Amino acid sequence: MITAKDLGPNVPRRGTAFSQRLGELWLRSMGWKITGEFPTVSKAVFIGAPHTSNRDGLVAAATILSLRLKIRVMAKAELFKGPMGPFFRWLGVMPVFRSKSQGLVEQSASYLKQAENFYLGIAPEGTRHGSQEFKRGFYLIAVKAGVPIIPFILDFGNKELRITPAFYPTGDMAADMATILERYRGVIGANPDRMSAPLKAMLPKDD
Repeated sequence: MITAKDLGPNVPRRGTAFSQRLGELWLRSMGWKITGEFPTVSKAVFIGAPHTSNRDGLVAAATILSLRLKIRVMAKAELFKGPMGPFFRWLGVMPVFRSKSQGLVEQSASYLKQAENFYLGIAPEGTRHGSQEFKRGFYLIAVKAGVPIIPFILDFGNKELRITPAFYPTGDMAADMATILERYRGVIGANPDRMSAPLKAMLPKDD
């Protein structure tokens, strides 16, 4: 089981001993554990799947707190107007300015290139309601920024959040996507009927 002390010195960190303990208790109350292999890289694109329920966010938030991990996510800039702006920034949400000539991929890659250490979190399925494929944006961001991809696996079948080793894109998108997807073979989401088509195709077949 992975704990905050297992993270390397280059990993972006946030929080306190109190928030770490809160996250640990939160995970325990839900019956979840964190397993796998945590990387020591200072920059990466994290992807989390399957994404089929709001419960995914609860598990992810508890995990981030318990590991004292700093992962940033992107949201449209309009959400930052008014009193909620500081709250979103405190959560680690970053604004995407759709009026800029640069698109989401370019803005995200730019953030990664400029920062000394930076973890960007993305839900590659893009929806909780059964997408037909993993969206390619996370892959393009990683390639443009020259950083690895680290898949998180939300396995509700075993109540286990697995962190898999860093994957370095080769530039062969089709082959790389197949390799990444293979890490999710047999994984069961919170709502299996809402899982994306490629993950459903890798579920065990009924006899």
